[in-house]
Amino acid sequence: MQKIAILGSTGSIGTNALDVVSRFPGKFKVSYLSANSNIKLLAQQIKRFKPKAVCVGSGNVNGARVYRGEQGLRRIVKDMPVDVLVVGIVGSSALLPILAALPNIKRLALANKEALVMAGDIIMKKAKRNKVGILPVDSEHSAIFQCMAKDNAQEIKNIYLTGSGGPLLRTPMKNFKNITPHQAINHPRWKMGKKISVDSATMMNKGLEVIEAHHLFGLGVDRIKVVIHPETVVHSMVEFVDGSTLAQMATCDMRTPIQYALTYPSRVASPVKGVKFSELGALNFSQPDFKRFPCLEIAYDAAKKGKTYPCVLNASNEMAVTEFLKGHIRFTDIARVIEKVQGLHKAVKNATLNEILEIDKWARCKTEEILGAYNN
Repeated sequence: MQKIAILGSTGSIGTNALDVVSRFPGKFKVSYLSANSNIKLLAQQIKRFKPKAVCVGSGNVNGARVYRGEQGLRRIVKDMPVDVLVVGIVGSSALLPILAALPNIKRLALANKEALVMAGDIIMKKAKRNKVGILPVDSEHSAIFQCMAKDNAQEIKNIYLTGSGGPLLRTPMKNFKNITPHQAINHPRWKMGKKISVDSATMMNKGLEVIEAHHLFGLGVDRIKVVIHPETVVHSMVEFVDGSTLAQMATCDMRTPIQYALTYPSRVASPVKGVKFSELGALNFSQPDFKRFPCLEIAYDAAKKGKTYPCVLNASNEMAVTEFLKGHIRFTDIARVIEKVQGLHKAVKNATLNEILEIDKWARCKTEEILGAYNN
């Protein structure tokens, strides 16, 4: 029986993870859950899975010991020796809980990319010291993990992260300045939270995934490619030095990569339907257009520069996307704001955790200052 904790249990990743866990009552025991504000759903989860403790951002629940807020989240992961930690919370708020949890867990099932973008070197080194296996839950990185044999990075020529192109792939660029938040979050294939959906529309999501892949698989950024694949059947590909390419294919269901992260190295039966090849038709692949998706080019630039540029990229993007979702700036302003903040940053090499947190604060303050000009 493996003890599991899920951060972000009421979100898309969390609910799918609990669906997977519920099908293996003799294999997994839910010990800890966290949620921000969806107290009604959390209460239902407590009643069904009976965790020892939960952490909430706001509100009151019964049936388990309750931790509160960001400090509570860090305390709960320090207090919880579990086998598997599933991180489904979005954004930079996952960084400190992940670092706090690493000494107390055996496996990290990671769906949060922002923490690795901010402090990938620090996380990977601490995971290695504590002998914690990191298994990606993002469908693209799970696909790469499944296609790679263990420790054969020297045999890999390139990896290819596929992306659908989001809801704006066919939208005329002249219309981009008038794109509404509703249009931007209307993803054609995946049902996701608002922030990640906007990142998909700008393709910043793919840029963050490039940086994530760099840390997870130890490959240089120049060997991590992005290709547009609207059908989202091929979740990613690995090209080897002998000319062979392996691709992982599956339907768009997050339960597949979540289950693989939980049951690895075993594969077990799942209710998720497989690909019906006779009904596929054509599979299309193309190069991303940086003029259409400037955020992807900005992210690649930050990835190649390294140091603390990715940290600034993530912070500035989070702020800009929030303002866009509030209707305060245009869709096209997101890339402009991020690029301005990147240009003002004085990077730090081999930054400590405290330096990263200070740079994150600086980037948010500078972004807010620039956003103020747009709002006025």
